[in-house]
Amino acid sequence: MTTRQLSFFILFLACNLVAAQWQSKYEAKMLIDGNDTLRYRIMYPKNFNEDRNYPVVLFLHGAGERGNDNETQLMNGAKLFATDYLQERYPAIVIFPQCPKDSYWASVDVDRSSYPINLDFKYSEGPTNPLKMVMDLLETTIQESYTNDNQIYLMGLSMGGMGTFELLSRKPETFAAAIPICGGGEPESVSVYVKNTPLWVFHGAQDNVVNPLQSMEMVSALLKAGVHPKFTIYDFANHNSWDPAFAEPDLLPWLFSHKKRTAGVTSE
Repeated sequence: MTTRQLSFFILFLACNLVAAQWQSKYEAKMLIDGNDTLRYRIMYPKNFNEDRNYPVVLFLHGAGERGNDNETQLMNGAKLFATDYLQERYPAIVIFPQCPKDSYWASVDVDRSSYPINLDFKYSEGPTNPLKMVMDLLETTIQESYTNDNQIYLMGLSMGGMGTFELLSRKPETFAAAIPICGGGEPESVSVYVKNTPLWVFHGAQDNVVNPLQSMEMVSALLKAGVHPKFTIYDFANHNSWDPAFAEPDLLPWLFSHKKRTAGVTSE
């Protein structure tokens, strides 16, 4: 092995060690309901104390991270919460469930015959099994004595952004704030949560997978309902608008600044 090859090998090992260190903060668990299994990872705050009350962050991944390895769902977003600095500044319980390969977070027919994909949302058919199990997991978590039910937060990207919009409509009084990234949903559904939950919506103007019009329609519905969500559209970004979103310095300060509120207060 040459010196150059050895250097690359050492760098490779170092990168994998760093990844393993933050990923290991997320414990691997499963929720089983009959023949259905929801795999998820959960990170507890440093120096976790059951006598304290902690915020809860639920993060829904995109379609590319579906599976049953209970690991791939950590690819985007999980590291954001696992740094020592952010764990110190925002101690929280962070949950990353994994959607099975052949399913979807949102109740939607997806037509991939052309791009951007065509989406036909069908909330009236009820939640998918994975989303139903996520709801059960969240409810169980909220009932724990060490969670602060006034600080339950929701985030998701792509398929998870769609799941975020749908979950808001199915649990309209649960979340203190939500961040859907490059998602979409049924615009008429916003009426049930519009006064309760501040949103910060993200999308890339160049997105050739999920049309940015999907987010625009949801934001338009929120505006018509009388609230003013934060909406950031990156003119340079394609589908991976989560990358610049995660780099926003105000992202987590904005999220954790919110506590569950009563109806009648506009979004900020």
